[in-house]
Amino acid sequence: MAASVSPNPQFCKRFSSTKTATTSAAAFFSKPSQISPNFNLERAKPSFLVRCSIRSSAPPISTLKQSCPRPEYIPNRISDPNYVRIFDTTLRDGEQSPGATMTTKQKLDIARQLAKLGVDIIEAGFPASSEADLEAVKLIAKEVGNVSPEGADGHVPVICGLSRCNKRDIDKAWEAVKYAKKPRIHTFIATSEIHLKHKLKKTKEQVLETARSMVAYARSLGCPDVEFSPEDAGRSDREFLYEILGEVIKAGATTLNIPDTVGILVHDEFEQLIADIKANTPGIDNVIISTHCQNDLGLATANSIGGAIAGARQLEVTINGIGERAGNASLEEVVMAIKCRGEQVMGGLYTGINTQHIVVTSKMVEECSGLHIQPHKAIVGANAFAHESGIHQDGMLKNKDTYEIMSPEDIGLLRSNESGIVLGKLSGRHALKAKLLELGYDIDGKELDDLFPRFKSVAENKKNITDEDLIALVSDEVFQPQVFWKLGDVQVTCGTLGLSTATVKLIDADGKEHIECSVGTGPVDAAYKAIDLITKVPLILLEYSLSAVTEGIDAIATTRVLIRGDSQTATHALTGEAMSRTFSGTGAAMDIVVSSVRAYLGALNKKLSFKKLNESEILVA
Repeated sequence: MAASVSPNPQFCKRFSSTKTATTSAAAFFSKPSQISPNFNLERAKPSFLVRCSIRSSAPPISTLKQSCPRPEYIPNRISDPNYVRIFDTTLRDGEQSPGATMTTKQKLDIARQLAKLGVDIIEAGFPASSEADLEAVKLIAKEVGNVSPEGADGHVPVICGLSRCNKRDIDKAWEAVKYAKKPRIHTFIATSEIHLKHKLKKTKEQVLETARSMVAYARSLGCPDVEFSPEDAGRSDREFLYEILGEVIKAGATTLNIPDTVGILVHDEFEQLIADIKANTPGIDNVIISTHCQNDLGLATANSIGGAIAGARQLEVTINGIGERAGNASLEEVVMAIKCRGEQVMGGLYTGINTQHIVVTSKMVEECSGLHIQPHKAIVGANAFAHESGIHQDGMLKNKDTYEIMSPEDIGLLRSNESGIVLGKLSGRHALKAKLLELGYDIDGKELDDLFPRFKSVAENKKNITDEDLIALVSDEVFQPQVFWKLGDVQVTCGTLGLSTATVKLIDADGKEHIECSVGTGPVDAAYKAIDLITKVPLILLEYSLSAVTEGIDAIATTRVLIRGDSQTATHALTGEAMSRTFSGTGAAMDIVVSSVRAYLGALNKKLSFKKLNESEILVA
């Protein structure tokens, strides 16, 4: 039986304050202390139906808390015990995905969007890794860490910089984040036996002293907010973990982050780990417990939620779940899980995220990182709100609640054609802008002016302009790095009668034209070799993929390439292996050679945009 809920709008209290048919179920969750680490969902399952959606006429149960004011930020405590801070590390851990290197401008744009999204903490980078990263974090601290974005009700995010437990790293982190209104230093050192023995080659006593002294050093610089992470906590000795966490609390840590660095723990194990730390660490009531779950076994979201149920009040996540190896806990999955089920089975947990910015943020990160989202990705995948089965379609036509636990509008997505706009060669800028908004892209000004001619060119050659066509054009035109080399013209000759030949004209940043001709094993190979002759930048093509975005012989072709140069090397902080930065690029055009050239130039421009201020950089998992 379904029961309606009519919350009292005059009070922002727990669900138990609403006197409805659901009072008995709500009373079960009336005190946070009643939530056990071994909470049994089946025993506590309420006898009413709840839908996480803004479409319902009455406010859904899961969003009753969303209208509450965000608690005032205090580094080591939260005034509302049900509020969960969202710590986004897309710009640090997320950027470590192969090919996901982003330029300073892209990082700044994403940081601004994360502020609009409402994340509590932005981990903007690892300042000690290079001068380029230091400058990027410093710019974000100044530009994003002091101004509340429109519609954010005065919220200004904490800007955080990562550091290892040494003075050089901590100095660099403080140099970068100190310009923010709310700065944070996040320092870490490994604590598991395997890391102590094989990586650090230190004793537990040495690591404990390093952690204690470096947290104290970070506080001595004037930083009021210091986060400490015992790397590989999931495989660390529990007693040592309690001891080192207790010592860094005494030294001034305000947040204790518990990372499952290799993603080895299952849900019950991680939930119990957080519960045990909460029960056994001296001084734990004076800090915030955080989670950082890697996705090696596909359990990062589940483990993060388990950690929150056990008492963690900060969850570290990335947009689209990108990151080292299999990635991190996905912001959109974690946030929507809390929004949909927080009141029912998590004792009233809620976040400050404006979920209607999720789609825009997801698309921005997808385009800037070059890491495409698989169609079946939860929440933001192309198929997340698609219904093909006849049975499902029948149910959706009768009542959308039959097969959707949330509506697209919850995350800022409008279904295709709901606006009634059909684009064609006679469409103007206003129609294009409206359609792009429907697809989740808020594009205006110069970006719209640059995109419009490309749209008109395609519209002249295609009878039907699809959503996929527009998405491909936006990716190719709007989400491109600073232009050092721009495509002028390309002409190829190929076939079975002779060698493939390409003539390419590029325009440099000063507007000067450069023309070269080359032969190759095919038209794309020939075009790439001609580009290399012009730019004189040695590149290695690592990956090349080409796909049609729609059906038909007039489809737009999209190309993605991954390149590596020889000028930017890196040393992985965990393995010590020498690495080279890789850069991705995407291109779109109705001609596959033009699409391929655009992708190659996009990757090249990203490489050139990345400041070469430090030839040896450090990446951290």
